[in-house]
Amino acid sequence: MIKSNSSNEAKFKFDFDFFTTNFIDEWPTEDVKQVVKGTELDYIKILKFVVNMDLSDNNLVGVFPKGVTQLTRLLGLNLSHNHLKGEIPERIGEIKLLEYFDISCNNFSGGIPETMSSLTALSHLNMSYNNLSGPIPTENQFLTLGDRRIYAGNPRLCGFPLPNKCIGGDLGDHALESEGFGDGDDDRDSEKVWFYFVIAIGFVVGFWSAIGTLLLKKSWRYAVFRRVDDVADEIYVTMVLKGAKLKRMIMRNHVHV
Repeated sequence: MIKSNSSNEAKFKFDFDFFTTNFIDEWPTEDVKQVVKGTELDYIKILKFVVNMDLSDNNLVGVFPKGVTQLTRLLGLNLSHNHLKGEIPERIGEIKLLEYFDISCNNFSGGIPETMSSLTALSHLNMSYNNLSGPIPTENQFLTLGDRRIYAGNPRLCGFPLPNKCIGGDLGDHALESEGFGDGDDDRDSEKVWFYFVIAIGFVVGFWSAIGTLLLKKSWRYAVFRRVDDVADEIYVTMVLKGAKLKRMIMRNHVHV
């Protein structure tokens, strides 16, 4: 295992300058150069022993260290909780023996490389809380990695096991269709528009049918107006009688007192 720790104040640039691998022909001739705080450290003849690399929680910045993809004997790689950005390199699929891969809590963007489908030994994956987008590969090990938490915090990812369905063309430009948003909301909005439209049409047709009939039929118009007057008179008389009755009751109560 290679494990590197740093204080919260320090930030290391993590790219080809930080992590460089030089390959010749055989494992014993390989070396790793690391530049830490201006000092270049040269590690000779150790790569054949590297099976697990844990660089999590180191405040690392920069892009994904592409040199790591040449460590073809690597079983575990943990780059989580740093400040790394950029895209995951296509050559990640060359680490055929990789079983553990954790890049959570960084700023990686772009899509998940299809080459990762060739990582048939992969049993633990964590890509949560980045800015990844596009479809999740649908072959080999990805069909067995059904925990949605693997991809949490990447709202633009789509495909199994997420509820977001992939629609459209290139990576990063996929429309999302989900149980709670996307085309589902569009359908509901469309239904609401049609509902209110039908109500409005019904009101207009009913209103103008009645008004139009009154305008065209003089006898009906007079009958309606008479009926309105009669109803108004009935209401007025009822109110007057009720008022007089109430007044008499008040007067009687006053006399008894």
